Amino acid sequence: MFKNKWLVGAALAGLLAVSGAAQAASVSFVQPADGATVSNPIHVVFGVDGMKIAPAGTMTEGTGHHHLLVDGKPLPKGEVIPANDKSLHFGKGQTETDLTLPPGDHTLTLQFGDGAHRSYGPEMNKTITVHVK
Repeated sequence: MFKNKWLVGAALAGLLAVSGAAQAASVSFVQPADGATVSNPIHVVFGVDGMKIAPAGTMTEGTGHHHLLVDGKPLPKGEVIPANDKSLHFGKGQTETDLTLPPGDHTLTLQFGDGAHRSYGPEMNKTITVHVK
């Protein structure tokens, strides 16, 4: 069927190299799941792929830290992520927290930012909805 096994092998190796390339960086909620019904305190666990977690102030390319926006919107790339009671910073490199929210539906947006708390933009955020009992 294939007359030149070496060319077929080389083509397959090239395909494997391309498919094995690093995926785009992203953040995720390990816990809770999108749409979950939760009770206070709500245990939230953050995930990140393709970047390294570093404390605030670290300005090394490919690093940053998590921010959690409660009932807020994702931020454009380069915008400084505010610090207030609805925008929580995890500048020590934390990957989890416990929250207390009033009963009802809430959105949680995980926004990854650089060492100066500037948003990495839509590629590095994830929003879920939870229902608090």
